[in-house]
Amino acid sequence: MKKAFIFDLDGVIVDTAKYHYLAWKKLANELGFEFTKEQNELFKGVSRKRCLEILLEIGKIEATQEQFDTWMIEKNVDYLKYIETMDASEILPDVPKILDYLKNRKYRIALGSASKNAQPILEKVGLISYFDAIIDGNNVTKAKPNPEVFLLAAKQLGVNSSDCVVFEDAVAGVQAANSAKMISIGIGDAKVLSEAKYNFNDFTEIDTNFIQDLINRN
Repeated sequence: MKKAFIFDLDGVIVDTAKYHYLAWKKLANELGFEFTKEQNELFKGVSRKRCLEILLEIGKIEATQEQFDTWMIEKNVDYLKYIETMDASEILPDVPKILDYLKNRKYRIALGSASKNAQPILEKVGLISYFDAIIDGNNVTKAKPNPEVFLLAAKQLGVNSSDCVVFEDAVAGVQAANSAKMISIGIGDAKVLSEAKYNFNDFTEIDTNFIQDLINRN
């Protein structure tokens, strides 16, 4: 029972990056410039506030605090419209296989995400019941690579950080897990996520024997 497992949301459990991109692109177009999918890669694992700062840097736009706050809200309203229709079909392949394996063996599971919409998304895709703790953008003040989100998750689960395994798809997230002295598992391009202890392209490559091996280790 010692090991606990923490999952990022976007790009690990579901792929909401496409919806974030559409919402940021819409805002950029309204502000008079283009925003590409390549530029959107800069937003991976980054807070909404920092994303807007980067977007305005790309568009070379200066904003008052009032404008900045308004655009933050506008982007989120558009994003929420996009995710309104999400359902179980949005869950990335074989994620439920791993969640089932852990839940059936009564291991503690947490979500550790920068998203402020994590809970409604988990509800929409039908996975909320798997999680013993949800730490998201509403609970933290420091963005990844600061380890705050994962340390809070470990605290809520009642385990030592060194006994946590983290699934992450972003460099900042892997760095945060490593800073927290947790086992980092990169989901995605191993060249990009080279700082992770283990790497898999997606959950279809993760065998339950691998998970059990992690659990069995001291």
